[in-house]
Amino acid sequence: MTNLERAQDIYELLAKGQLFDAFEKYYAENVVMEDIGENNRRIGKAACRIHELEFMNAVEAFLGMGVDGFTVSADGATVMIENWLELQFKGAPAPIKMAQVAVQQWENGLIVNERFYHK
Repeated sequence: MTNLERAQDIYELLAKGQLFDAFEKYYAENVVMEDIGENNRRIGKAACRIHELEFMNAVEAFLGMGVDGFTVSADGATVMIENWLELQFKGAPAPIKMAQVAVQQWENGLIVNERFYHK
């Protein structure tokens, strides 16, 4: 399985509501994740898992998601995904549609670094 196929599988699992299944399957123990511009770098799978749990707990409803495209580097080690989520956060007056690009660095079939670029 290529890293592109693994990334595609992640988003298929996300569409089924299986975020943590994808996380456990494809993220390395030493993964580093961050949302660019938000000063929230997370180091290690345990810290990233806590962040994802906090995010999920803030969401009242997932209203939709989609992938606009995948791009892979020539060596196959970097996969970029343009995607969107439509969410209703708890206590928010209206849903939001969040567009982002995720840049994943892969080693030995696992993500070791993931950066999210969004508005």
